[in-house]
Order: sequence, then structure tokens, then C-alpha cells
Amino acid sequence: MQNTVKIASPYDLSVIKELNLMDRNELEKAIQTAQHLFENQSLWIPAYKRMEILEKAASLMSDRVEELIHLALSEGGKPYQDSKAEVLRAIKGVKLAAEHISQIKGEQIPMALMESAQNRLAFTTKEPIGIVAAISAFNHPLNLAVHQIATAFAAGCPVIFKPALTTPMSGIALAEIFKDAGAPEGWIQVVLCERDLAEALVTDSRIHFFSFIGSAKVGWYLHSKLSPGTRSALEHGGAAPVIVEQDADFGEMIPDLVKGGFYHAGQVCVSVQRVYVHEGIIENFIKKFVTEANQLTVGDPADAATDVGPLILPKEVDRVAEWVNEAIVEGAQLLTGGKRISETLYQPTVLLNPSEKSKVSTNEIFGPVVCIYTYTDRDEAINRANALDVHFQAAVFTKNIDIAMDTVKKLNATAVMVNDHTAFRVDWMPFGGRDTSGIGMGGISYTINEMMREKMTVIKSKYL
Repeated sequence: MQNTVKIASPYDLSVIKELNLMDRNELEKAIQTAQHLFENQSLWIPAYKRMEILEKAASLMSDRVEELIHLALSEGGKPYQDSKAEVLRAIKGVKLAAEHISQIKGEQIPMALMESAQNRLAFTTKEPIGIVAAISAFNHPLNLAVHQIATAFAAGCPVIFKPALTTPMSGIALAEIFKDAGAPEGWIQVVLCERDLAEALVTDSRIHFFSFIGSAKVGWYLHSKLSPGTRSALEHGGAAPVIVEQDADFGEMIPDLVKGGFYHAGQVCVSVQRVYVHEGIIENFIKKFVTEANQLTVGDPADAATDVGPLILPKEVDRVAEWVNEAIVEGAQLLTGGKRISETLYQPTVLLNPSEKSKVSTNEIFGPVVCIYTYTDRDEAINRANALDVHFQAAVFTKNIDIAMDTVKKLNATAVMVNDHTAFRVDWMPFGGRDTSGIGMGGISYTINEMMREKMTVIKSKYL
């Protein structure tokens, strides 16, 4: 009897669909299919054809926007307005992948710089790296799939894509759209399997590139098991810090920070989590931030008026509640929220000055919780912001350009937003963590480049 997985609504826990899980024999067939496509260069898809297929896929996605929105929100729980933004981003991502194909190129390497290198012409070209094994996360089920599937396809790599088992339907729909757009059989394969088979996939010696989006614990574990020569890109989470100076513009800042903290119930790897506010403005900041947070509508993600939807699983609500209660016992002041609304919903919560040793201060919360800390000296606040081993995106709010640039320089982050929240992202910018937060850079064009490798040709001729 074949094992199955039930896909349930994160909001009301109703079963949406039941899907079959892959067994080891089926996984082997998937890898063999990808290997055959890559090793037989006569089967490679020429650049112009890859562009046509990607452009057609983007067009088909545009025709099916509402269908994709409801699919994503039903399995992932992200509110309608934010799921719509995700789908539109995903369409743009596919278009960006198509556009970048024309930018895949090598360069001439100068020769004749010494006598022994005369009469030679040297240049590099780019080739697909090989089979891509991609493991994705639940929180952006369509857009993350685009960042792993469309990029691999654009680079000319067969891709085996394993979505999160809580949210596989968007990735499956994307693969079907690519098929409808003309992608040949086998170039995009979606596999549903348990963790042991996922590990067998990514650690197989036939895999050339491992793309991972998820927890640091799992990502670094799998990274340690890769076959020699397998290149990897890991995107983990963080605990995004924000520095707020006394001259910050409250009218712009408060809505941005509330959105950045509670968007998708905080289930975003760069959610606003730790906000360091100068003591001179702390009372005003708290008043305005809490007021704005209390105006958020929590509920059914299918309702266009909902701002904050459910967490992905009830056990995640349990965990967030446990962390918040622990922080309060350890000295944090509860400013608002702190209560479970239902089995799947948790109030947007704001804590003031939790202990630096509490889980909400040291771990990625991945829930609708924002922590506020006071400071008097900016350098001391920056040191506290940098104290963890995760470093992804950060932010500073100030109207003083010198303070802004000094803070940008001192914050340990791959990106620092000035007068914007930490969760800002467009899909053509580099995106990724450093240190424990990950390795390699995401972003459509950056990922395509990572999925390719260089080959140099050197021609010797007495006529050169």
C-alpha cells in the first residue's frame, strides 16, 4: 500500500487533498531521468527555446492568477492580499529568468602578456552545472518554487524539486504550467517524499547542485552529507534587527515595521523581530506601534480584509505561545497580544525588553511576535543586534545620512534597509544570509549564475 500525505488548511485544518508519496524506486527513476537528459547533450534545450517556454509559462500564470492565489492561500494560510502579491512576484520571477538567459555569457582572457603565452586566443563560456536537487519551504509555496525551478530551467539544468509536504500543491501547479508551456518531459520533476528519501536525493553522487530553503538545522546537516563536488546554496532564517534613532519618521516607520513584523504571521525568514529603539522616543514608539498592531485583522486568509492568518501547524502555535510565556516569566513586559485565538491563530504580540537569553531574543520566532528593546548608545545597540550567529537582512531608521551609513557599515548583514523594514525584497536583487543564515545568494539572476559553471577554451595558432 502506497504511503500518502494529507494536505490540510492551516486555518480550519480541513483536508484539501491527499497525495501519494514517492518510494525509493520512483526516486531512483527520477534521478535516472534527469541524468539521461543532462548527459546526452543532444537533448539539451537551446537558449531561445528555454526563453520561449519561460515566457509562455509566465503568460499562463497570468491567465491563472486567481486560481494560483487560492491554491497558495488554501495550503499555506497566507492572507489573500499577500498571496496575490506572491503570485504576481512569481510571474515576474519567471519573466526575469527568461530575460537573464540573454545575459549568460563568458569573456575573453588576455594572452600574450608574456612570451610563453603568445599566439593564443582564450575565452570562457558558461555551461549548466548539471542536475539540481531543490528542497523548498512552506511559507512562499509558489514564489520559492519559481526561485528554484525557473532558475534551474533557465540555466539548462534538469531539476528535481521537493516542496514542503505542508504546501506541495503550488509547486506541482507550477510544474504543470511549465509542461503546458512546452517544457519537455523530465526537465522539471516534482517529488513528494519523507525526509529519509529527501536526504538520499540530495546526497546522491549524481546531483551537481543542491538548493535548500528552510531551517538551519536541516540545511547544514544535509550540506555536511553532500557528495564531493556538489555545489550548494542554502537559505536559512534570521532574527532580523532594526535600529531606530531619535529622528526617525514615525509616519513612515510604524506602518512599515508592523507590516514587516506581522506579514504572513511572522513566518518569513527576514521578518522584523528585534527592534532597538532609542530611549528618548521609546514611549511614543510603543504607543504608536501597539496601536497599529492592535488594528490588524486576524482570521480567515481567504477574506480580503485579513491581515494576519494562521500559523502553518497547530504545533507552531503551541511553540510560539510557549516562547512568549517563557519570555514574560524571564522579565519581558507584554505590551499587547500574548494569547492564542484558536487552535491555528495567535494574536499579534509585542514584548518590551525580553531577556537577551530568552528564546524570543536568541532564536528565529517565525510567528507573529515583535520584540522591542531600549538603548542609549547606538554602537551598543548594534553590538546587541550583531550578537547572534544568524545574519540576514537588517534595517535602520534615521534621517541623518551619516548615522545611516555608519550603521549600515557596522551591522553584520547581507542587506541593510535604510528607512524600510527588514522583509523588503524584490526578486532581481541578491538575497541570502551569511554565517549560520546560509551560503550563496538567491535572486533570479544570481541563482541562475550559481547553477552554471565556466569552461575555458584556449586556441593556439601562429596567426594569432
